[in-house]
Amino acid sequence: MALPPEIPLRPATIAAQAAGATDQASGGVVPAIHMATTFARDENYAPLNPDNVYVRYHNENVRVAERLLSRLEQAAETLLFPSGMAAVAAVFRTVPSGGSVVVQSQIYWGTTDWIRTFCARRDIALHEVEASDLDALSAVCQAHHPALVWVETPSNPWLRITDISGAAGIAHGVGAQLVVDSTAASPALSQPLLHGADIVMHSATKGINGHSDVLAGSLSVSDAESSVWQMIRTDRDTAGAVMGSMEAWLLTRGMRTLPLRMREMSRNAMALAQYLSDHPQIENVLYPGLPDHPGHAIAARQMSGGFGGLLSFVVTGGSAAALRAAGRLQLFHRATSLGGVESLVEHRYTIESHTGIPEGLLRVSVGIEDADDLIADLGQALGQ
Repeated sequence: MALPPEIPLRPATIAAQAAGATDQASGGVVPAIHMATTFARDENYAPLNPDNVYVRYHNENVRVAERLLSRLEQAAETLLFPSGMAAVAAVFRTVPSGGSVVVQSQIYWGTTDWIRTFCARRDIALHEVEASDLDALSAVCQAHHPALVWVETPSNPWLRITDISGAAGIAHGVGAQLVVDSTAASPALSQPLLHGADIVMHSATKGINGHSDVLAGSLSVSDAESSVWQMIRTDRDTAGAVMGSMEAWLLTRGMRTLPLRMREMSRNAMALAQYLSDHPQIENVLYPGLPDHPGHAIAARQMSGGFGGLLSFVVTGGSAAALRAAGRLQLFHRATSLGGVESLVEHRYTIESHTGIPEGLLRVSVGIEDADDLIADLGQALGQ
């Protein structure tokens, strides 16, 4: 049975109950996996179940995950995609050729790289700006009147914080849609739609799934009847950017512990950030939970329950020292991605040296291990 949306349940309850999804046929408390790709019709060729015709449009496991994510985001509707980048692409394909977009600078490099290529191919004017500076964001929006403003908060790997309500006011003032990549926060910590965003995007591969075993993306909207959302929904269904049943089922399973995982990751990340802030081998710690972080006050206002598990810090001695420390770590896996239950470390300069990343920057995705164990591992790796 579905949990009535009017019941004022808290996120942990909604998640644990999978928004009320069960297996109605068997009585199981876990939703069933529906693997069919096509569905039968009766002798008059009417669908036996009017909700199910073909899996590209109708997938019960996808619907279950979408309903749950909508409740967590407090969204009118959610659409799932087979990857975060597929979700990004679906948004930008709504911008007409010859149009204009404003995109936050120094966000996840994969997003920036794809957007630049796409805009060049479609003759779309791309304007990149540091969106955490609202004056700069306002100036570029007033000058170019974009169709779309794209921000990422907290940003990856710089952990910059953009004021969502302020950015929404600026975007809406020039007739633009505000889209927020909230991957690093997840809906357990932030709901950008409540702060004025039109669409919130996630690489659901990360914290939403949380187990490093599902590739997924999502878009959630405040107005499901908007023309932009109608274009996104039609494009996803007809172009086939859909998620498989097994992946959607796993995503639902992951979301059932999302608030618990994000709470523990945030607590661990804060402990590590405080430890590293006093470490003699560390030049700078980038984490919005620290009081001296330039975006701390804004993050505290638009995030609840913690500041996330993404943390970056700069090791004294540049690339060689950072690589040496990363190589000594025993609990942190040397791997890309973020948001999983296991802690990861990545030397960003090795991957994107052309973007201005400090040579000594290490980005860590803090998992749910014991914080003291993670601190001890960092201590031995840094040489203390």
